[in-house]
Amino acid sequence: MAIKWINYDQLDASSKLASDAKVDLTKVMTGASGEERVKKYSAKMAADLTFNYAAKNVDDTILADLQKLADEAGLVDKFEVLYNGEFVNVGENRMVLHHLTRGQLGNDVVFNGVNEREFYTGVQKRVAEFAGKVHSGEIANEKGEKFTTVVQIGIGGSDLGPRAMYLALENWARVNGFLKMNAQFISNVDPDDAAAVLANVDVSRSLFILVSKSGTTLETLTNESFVKDALKKAGLDPSKHMIAVTSQTSPLAGSSDYLDSFFMDDFVGGRYSSCSAVGGAVLSLAFGPEIFDRFLEGAAAEDKLSKSRNVLDNPALLDALIGVYERNVLGYGSTAVLPYSQALSRFPAHLQQMDMESNGKSVNRFGEEVSYPTGPVIFGEPGTNGQHSFYQLLHQGTDIIPLQFIGFKESQQGVDVEIQGSTSQHKLSANVAAQIMAFACGKDDENKNKKFAGNRPSSIIIGEKLTPEALGALLAHFENKVMFQGFVWNLNSFDQEGVQLGKVLAKKVLAHETDGALKAYADIFGI
Repeated sequence: MAIKWINYDQLDASSKLASDAKVDLTKVMTGASGEERVKKYSAKMAADLTFNYAAKNVDDTILADLQKLADEAGLVDKFEVLYNGEFVNVGENRMVLHHLTRGQLGNDVVFNGVNEREFYTGVQKRVAEFAGKVHSGEIANEKGEKFTTVVQIGIGGSDLGPRAMYLALENWARVNGFLKMNAQFISNVDPDDAAAVLANVDVSRSLFILVSKSGTTLETLTNESFVKDALKKAGLDPSKHMIAVTSQTSPLAGSSDYLDSFFMDDFVGGRYSSCSAVGGAVLSLAFGPEIFDRFLEGAAAEDKLSKSRNVLDNPALLDALIGVYERNVLGYGSTAVLPYSQALSRFPAHLQQMDMESNGKSVNRFGEEVSYPTGPVIFGEPGTNGQHSFYQLLHQGTDIIPLQFIGFKESQQGVDVEIQGSTSQHKLSANVAAQIMAFACGKDDENKNKKFAGNRPSSIIIGEKLTPEALGALLAHFENKVMFQGFVWNLNSFDQEGVQLGKVLAKKVLAHETDGALKAYADIFGI
């Protein structure tokens, strides 16, 4: 398939979008027209989720031009060559195969004689077998006691995604009888992080997962040494308490320092690795392999929707295109992710890395500077907490910041109380509904301090309940949204050179190979 990689500003549809009449939400979201928009501007997702974009600055004309943009840029074609194994990651000359960790979308992808899908499913099978042995007590500590806690040691994509996924399902698993092991996470090289986790677990009954693709990540190996020291001080053999998730070429692979090693490869980037062994090991140990499988099923089902060429039937593509319109036509530089679900407390942090590490680029796929804005700043916090924190700026600040709400009709745990005529869950849902309308329509007032200009756009993903399938679908939706936006902007969304410079300089500081201002800063810290 012949694919053309073209800069956004060279696409005819980009000029058409810029000339389209702007939509004023304060006018279209009121009265009967607003009610009709909420019903009309909605797209079905997998796992009983719905993407509603009625409160976005779009109309039928703009949506038609977004379709033209998708077609002209060949966005679905680019997705197709990606999952069929083209070397889309041009910065590192690699394939991009995280979709294959949860389902085969197209042809078999074979590299150096290895069927990649079979490789990933084989690793998942080995993880499931290992988790089963831990849960049964066949793999136990030196005293024959079952492990009760699993601790993941990793940073970046080896921490943010798996941690967010675990926290999202922890309470659901507990009330439904699926919580088999508690999970903790160590990421920061700050010794206080590891010390705090170790102080709150029984190390003798803890199983540690070291996650590093290269086997050389400074922070992760430092924390591994921290943990090994604690195990030795407790009179324990670290090799009986640790497993590794790494690449087959890593120095960690097959080492006698670990009970077992589970593999990933270079074709799955860290921030896209929650569906691989990076997330699979900790989630399978915590909840059981069958729950991890359900999570993968939700993600795979959402991936299939991303193959649709009709943007109105492709929620991730539609979300991506609206985001491009907001960034490049309306000039909005940030996006707030606001889950009205405490279980998704770390989901915005995961999306922050996924989006900003992927599309935080100022050069295109060919190393040429682009002349248009690319990835937005991503931040967020669960509602209703955020309402009492930064919503003031969102409502009345000088910058308009698009919002992405996430909400569910039912709580995960089914425990609630009725106060003043409504339940806690109803109060939560009432708040998100009210916020959407407050941002869209605003409020006039002679007192300028109490005036809300409105016309502040938002979308919402609504589900029945946050289940493993719904979580998988949510994850895939945002992964594919970021991918499609990178395609529109003609970026390589799958390398992260911006992460590397700081690592290089830190090594120089530790090796005392510094001069000038860098030496002065090192001296301040007594290094």
